[in-house]
Amino acid sequence: MTHDGLYAKALDLYHEMRTLGLKPDNYTFPPVIKSCGILMDLDKGRVVHQHIIGTGIANLYVNNALIDMYSRCDELGCARKVFDKMPEKDIVSWNSLISGYSSNGYYKEALEIYYWLRNEGLVPDSFTFSRVSLACGGLGEVEEGRKVHGLVEKIGTRRDLIVNNGLLSMYLKFDDVSNCQRIFDEMVDRDSVTWDIMIFAYCELGLYEESIRLFFEMVGRYETDILTITYVLRACGHVRDLKMGRYVHEYMVNKGYECDTLSSNILINMYAKCGDISSSSKVFENMGNKDLVSWNSLINGYVENKSYNEALELFKRMKINVQPDFLTYVALLSVCKELLNVEFTEELHCDIIKQGFDSDQILGNGLIDAYAKCGKIENSMKQFENMKIRDICTWNSIIAAYARVENSMSFRMLTRMRMEGLIPDIPTLVSVLPVCSNLIAKRQGKELHGCIFKLGFESNIRIGNALIEMYSNTGNLKNSILVFEQMKSRDIISWTSLIASYGMYGEGRQAIKAFEDMKATGIIPDEIIFVAIIYACSHSGLVQEGRVFFEQMKKDYNIEPGLVHYACVVDLLARSGFLVEAEDFILSMPLKPDASIWGVLLSACRANGDLKIAERISERVSEQVIELNTNNPGYLILASNVFAALGRRGQVRTIRTSLKAQGIKKEPGFSWVEVKNRVYYFKASDRFFEQHEEVNELLDDLGRLMAKEGYVADVNSVVHDVEDVDKLNILCGHSERLAIAFGLLHTEPGTPLLVMKNLRVCVDCHTVTKYISKIVKREILVRDGNRFHLFKDGVCSCGDHW
Repeated sequence: MTHDGLYAKALDLYHEMRTLGLKPDNYTFPPVIKSCGILMDLDKGRVVHQHIIGTGIANLYVNNALIDMYSRCDELGCARKVFDKMPEKDIVSWNSLISGYSSNGYYKEALEIYYWLRNEGLVPDSFTFSRVSLACGGLGEVEEGRKVHGLVEKIGTRRDLIVNNGLLSMYLKFDDVSNCQRIFDEMVDRDSVTWDIMIFAYCELGLYEESIRLFFEMVGRYETDILTITYVLRACGHVRDLKMGRYVHEYMVNKGYECDTLSSNILINMYAKCGDISSSSKVFENMGNKDLVSWNSLINGYVENKSYNEALELFKRMKINVQPDFLTYVALLSVCKELLNVEFTEELHCDIIKQGFDSDQILGNGLIDAYAKCGKIENSMKQFENMKIRDICTWNSIIAAYARVENSMSFRMLTRMRMEGLIPDIPTLVSVLPVCSNLIAKRQGKELHGCIFKLGFESNIRIGNALIEMYSNTGNLKNSILVFEQMKSRDIISWTSLIASYGMYGEGRQAIKAFEDMKATGIIPDEIIFVAIIYACSHSGLVQEGRVFFEQMKKDYNIEPGLVHYACVVDLLARSGFLVEAEDFILSMPLKPDASIWGVLLSACRANGDLKIAERISERVSEQVIELNTNNPGYLILASNVFAALGRRGQVRTIRTSLKAQGIKKEPGFSWVEVKNRVYYFKASDRFFEQHEEVNELLDDLGRLMAKEGYVADVNSVVHDVEDVDKLNILCGHSERLAIAFGLLHTEPGTPLLVMKNLRVCVDCHTVTKYISKIVKREILVRDGNRFHLFKDGVCSCGDHW
């Protein structure tokens, strides 16, 4: 009966035999005990054991069967008692106990019995080695495992299939892929277990492509099981191989494997990672039983594939069917950040509180970040203050939140963090450094640089890149270059930051050299660095070089230009006076030009005084820009000024009436300057700042001196439709002039002066600053919305290319 697998029937016959009073012999008990073990019927096994004791038939074979039965039923104590009382033992006795310990996870005890066996002078066999290798792998006993392997080779059991499979499993536990591969390659015989072990090994070690390759070698030779298939599906997801993933899915269906909940969840995840979210959704909808993992897997899939609205809709369905968990809310908070949906963020926040997750650190940090990205920095701060426990990620979240809105509170939070005993890490510093750029907080920037050295982060690439940008934006190109040169390793962002820095300072030739040096290191340019290099050429009047880079991007690197690249070329041409070519270039674009592209050309036309082309472009702008970019009125106002210069008052009224009806206003211009570690802000025609009268008196004095030098105001720089006398007053009140005069009053004579402005400096202010630099004999560095201008001895570094 037991040979045919009829174990329950065998036990029934034994019971009938006992009822009839028939006496068992030496051959009766081993199959009966085996049946109890395979059926894991411990109660019947104990009864049979009592019968054995009563009959006195406890020979070697019966005892070996008892050890095996108790081991299968996880009664290792009873198995050990039987073993210890045996008057004689053979290799099967030892193997049964070793197997019992190994199979139930008692690896240390298994090795102890193995050592005892060796001390008794017995020679292990194939079964011994297969069980002992399992124990070595479970304990991570690398040296002992190698000794076992050595003994296998010495005794000559190396060709045994079970031994080889055991060694493969052991080396898998040791993460020793080279020995796994060597044993596998040398195996003469392999079975499905062999292939499964290797596929598992490669998956566990992250060698996903190798696991997929082995699976395809295995197909056609052996039947695999559903566990192996799920491992291969996971591997396909990790390498984003949709073609292979579909093949494995079809194989699973064709072989008739049941697609249970676990397998379906893995399929949802695989298809999502491979970008086929529709197939993920199809698997999900066809599932008979969906668990929490199913819902979370598809929600995460939608998030990964940027299908944010679909994720929200699925979440609404989920709440009807199953209770969301912590992972659900983690995924959905990232949706809030992308959609900038503050209402949904608040709804999620309420759900998190109701479900009792409000004390969770990760969700708390996520809420800080989500509120900040939705523009609710006050909610971020409230969430931060309500958190009882804050880790470094919490502090980084609130610091990054304030840094995102260019708020000096990020410095205060950094100080507070350090006072509470937390040490800044790399994400902290990467968040704060850009704020130094925005506030021209040079002192704080240098202090952070010192902190970076103290903490040993100076070799970090992200830190180095942030420092390059910080020094560049605060008027210190020299330090930007120095940081770059001292970096031990650089990535494409490092080179892009350096090239962009050169571009901001009008150092086009240096930018080109850096670009060529980068290519010489083997780094392949991307679409972003081409924006930086064409921009640098534009602001240095290097028209031909810029043309070459644009063509190189397409031909040599197969990068399809986007609107930003076309805008750079238009700027390159228009800024250097090639207005007709710039217009033809726009008309030949394969993409529909947006507001910025027409606006760049219109701005250049007005700056060059070419009102003929400006009029034509203004017509295009006034007709198309409202449709293309209704939230940016700058170009429409520029068109309005062109029409005003041409005397076309009707078009002026039409544009301004349209803007007024939409409630759209031009971004106000303001400038700022740092004096004695304090930042002072100035708006156009500002009268409410410290020493207003002294500033105006200085500007009047400078105006008289400039007039003697030949200065004549350019009233065309005024956008308002007023008389020329009023235009002169408006020019004198431009924010950059107020900032420069204030800075001159509060800094030492002869020292450089740095002034920032949020918009492009106007033509007249550019001219005025050149005169001032000559009169006061000082270097004045002005950063406007486009670039840096270094004014010295009446000349600007931009060469009037801005």
